[in-house]
Amino acid sequence: MFYPRLFGMPAWRSASPFEELNRMRRQMDRIMENFMDRPAGSLGAGVYPAINLTEDENHYYMRAELPGIKSEDLDIQATGNNVTVSGERRIEAEESSARYHRREREAGKFSRVFAMPRNIDAGRVEARLINGILTVKVPKAESARPRRIQITSQVA
Repeated sequence: MFYPRLFGMPAWRSASPFEELNRMRRQMDRIMENFMDRPAGSLGAGVYPAINLTEDENHYYMRAELPGIKSEDLDIQATGNNVTVSGERRIEAEESSARYHRREREAGKFSRVFAMPRNIDAGRVEARLINGILTVKVPKAESARPRRIQITSQVA
């Protein structure tokens, strides 16, 4: 009986059929309180911008959705095997008399660091922003590229 209570596990014998539901409700209340304590205007850590990372034989490709962001509001840095995308999302202020019914678009600074699976050639990274889609072309370092081994055969 002591072990389940110590580690928050449900007890097999309950005083009330609703005791477990009340415990779950209290846990959900704690989770929601932590979620609501985030400072206004802060973007969720590690979720913005959404990025896809793909590769071919010679390059990695990062594609990020950044609608409404200008290229001068972005900073891309590459070192070792990391690429950092940071910037600031700005949204025009609403009139002071505006009443929100829903507010999901947030403004603020963001920064994400992506570790490439292998070393990269940081001096040759290219980036372009077209129609809100950022594409970063990251060349693999020579040591990270697969080498084709030629097989020689001898007929005996």
